[in-house]
Formats: sequence, C-alpha cells, structure tokens
Amino acid sequence: MLLPFSKYEATGNDFVIIDNHDKKFSLDKNQILKICHRKFGVGADGLMLIESHPSLDFNLTYYNSDGSASLCGNGSRAAVKMASLLGIVKEKATFLAYDGIHEAEVLKNGIVRLKMNDVSTVKKEREDFFIDTGSPHFIRFVKDVKNFPVFNEGKKIRYSEAFKPNGVNANFVEILGPHSLFVRTYERGVENETLSCGTGVTAAALAYFYKKGASPVSISTLGGTLSVEFKPTETFHFTDIFLTGPAEKIFEGTFILGS
Repeated sequence: MLLPFSKYEATGNDFVIIDNHDKKFSLDKNQILKICHRKFGVGADGLMLIESHPSLDFNLTYYNSDGSASLCGNGSRAAVKMASLLGIVKEKATFLAYDGIHEAEVLKNGIVRLKMNDVSTVKKEREDFFIDTGSPHFIRFVKDVKNFPVFNEGKKIRYSEAFKPNGVNANFVEILGPHSLFVRTYERGVENETLSCGTGVTAAALAYFYKKGASPVSISTLGGTLSVEFKPTETFHFTDIFLTGPAEKIFEGTFILGS
C-alpha cells in the first residue's frame, strides 16, 4: 500500500503528517515505528493523522515515534499549518487533540499560535516542578544548559521510580534574563533529546512564573525560538495559555507501507 505524506518541522521537532479525511489509512504500532525510523523509514519525532470531525475543523491523532499517543504542542502547530495549506481551515482553526479541544491561528507571517488547555495543578518539590500541559513534564532549573548532560540526566528522570509506570518528559531550563529562557528536553516516547518540545517549553514558562517570571516568555531551544504567554489566576492556576512559533513544510512523498 502506498501512503502519501508530508514532512513538517516546528523549531526542529519533525513530523510525518497524513491527510486521512477519507479514513483510508489505519496504522498499527509497527507501521508507525517503521515510518518514524530514521534509518528504515521517513524519520520523525512523531506521526499525525488529520481526520474529519463532525463539528470541528478536524480531529488530530498524534503518535510519538515509539507508537504511544500524547499531546504534542509543536506537532499541533505543524498540523494546523498543513490544514491551512490544504484549505481545511483559513486563518483560524478549532480541532480535537489528545487532551481535548484546541484553538489555533495562522498569523500573516506563517507563524502558528496555539491555545493550550488551562493548567490547574503545579507540583513543586524543593526546586523542581511537575506540570502537565497535555503531556507530563518535569522541570529543573540549571546553569549553562547548553553544556548540561540532557540525555543522561533526562533518561534517569524519565525512568525514575517517582514517575513509574508511565514516565515523564524531562526539561532543563536556564534563565537567560527577564522574560527569557533556554530549554532543552528529553522526550518520553522519542526516548532522546529533541531539538524542541512545545508542551515542554510551555511547562517551563509556567514554572518560571514561580521564579518571579511573567508573561510573555521568549524561549530559545536548539531548534529555534518560541513564545509562551499566559494569565495566572489568584489561586495560581493558568488560563489563556498560548504557544507561538514557526512551522514549515519540508517535503512530501509516498511511503511504501507493504501489505
């Protein structure tokens, strides 16, 4: 079977995206693993299917490269960009993702602004934070994050007893200045450091609020720059959370799925 796809990147997070409005394709875990494999497949941090929805613009199904499902902030922005190029949406979109309904907007410069769901719980233990922004994130503030051993330390935290059985994404954050962070992330489901993580930088921005930070926050990653804005409530909940950054089509092709 031939599988048409598009390849997108969003600040270095790369994705295979499939237009599946006609529900022609149903992929199993082994097929997802093969497509995302960087030697034997297309190669990607994750795979998405854009499908029809009875009342919203589309339904977005996201899989990490290991076949597990989750919300992906950068992936959602890339999917909105593809949906706009396909004519499924115009400037604004409303779609269903892993953690519920999201709104997004494609700005005039091609940047995609995604509304995240509200965050009502922030757990703090000593100087570390745990925040779920649609995907679970551990946040630790460090110095000189560019030289920090993200893979080794992130893997330890991801598989630690504290976060079993499902694990956690591990983010290491350096405060560069007022309203400015640098974030590196070990991603659960990719099982490696990625060049950027949308839900991770969102969690980092919210954790930064407890360090006397404020909205908006400009966040550097190895793959580019993102912006996070939010409104804190008097009870330290967060609403009107927006993740903004670029998402670009790299190429399109056809993958041979096999029988």
